[in-house]
Amino acid sequence: MATTPIPLILRASPFSFCTIHSNRALSSLPFSTPNSIYFSRLSSTKMEGTEITEEVAEQPGPNANVKRKIFVAGATGSTGKRIVEQLLAKGFQVKAGVRDVDKAKTTLSHDNPALQIVKADVTEGSERLAEVVGDDTEAVICATGFRPGWDLFAPWKVDNFGTVNLVEACRKRSVNRFILISSILVNGAAMGQILNPAYIFLNVFGLTLIAKLQAEQYIRKSGINYTIIRPGGLRNEPPTGNIVMEPEDTLYEGTISRDLVAEVAVEALVHPEASYKVVEIVSRADAPKRSYEDLFGSIKQRIHSAGVEALR
Repeated sequence: MATTPIPLILRASPFSFCTIHSNRALSSLPFSTPNSIYFSRLSSTKMEGTEITEEVAEQPGPNANVKRKIFVAGATGSTGKRIVEQLLAKGFQVKAGVRDVDKAKTTLSHDNPALQIVKADVTEGSERLAEVVGDDTEAVICATGFRPGWDLFAPWKVDNFGTVNLVEACRKRSVNRFILISSILVNGAAMGQILNPAYIFLNVFGLTLIAKLQAEQYIRKSGINYTIIRPGGLRNEPPTGNIVMEPEDTLYEGTISRDLVAEVAVEALVHPEASYKVVEIVSRADAPKRSYEDLFGSIKQRIHSAGVEALR
């Protein structure tokens, strides 16, 4: 039986024509504290020429006074602001990268001492981004998205070159954790989904999905410890159903709440099972509830070395 694809919507798009599943709420799973779990396990990568070596660095324990920050690019976007809120709620310090600081102060909890709002435009180049990422950043979450308009080159400025600039900023600052919010169907042509209405619609705006795919490929070859999250059609409503997580180039339809996408991004920080992986996510009412350790652990890891990427 043929399955009718469900169109996606852009993170910044005014369109909202997606199917909403049943209203069974997803309860939040217990979240591990940043210091005791994430920072104690973080490893560092040294890049010398074409050689990539990994070494485990000693990190502050639960009682350490040093506080680390997570840099969020696109922090005032519909998904980005949810990521900021969830990071703060889980005890992280957050550096919110925004284009308009004054506007961000009306959108984000700027009076929270754990939040620092900084001006950061991913299209301005890696040198400027490296300055705002700084030496106190432990990981970067990229939730940027272009604004639909008449500039058909905008997706490439933001979703391609902008992401590449952010990756290079991380390398300049030796930040070895990068989480990208991308989209399902970025590799739709290879999946045989070139006639999928969602694939066609999203590529109308300057070949958006192709721009995202090339940025993903750059990240995967960078040597940085990455997690690429490809959500289905994004909904602003509260979560319904449970998360379905699949390997790359698997899902071609389905929707998910932005709140759940933000949750997956935050959980990727504290679960080593999420490292070097591309995951696709939607939510379904009939999906079983699974732990994040199980979800991330079910996806095979991809290791890139000497120009060759392999599963592990």
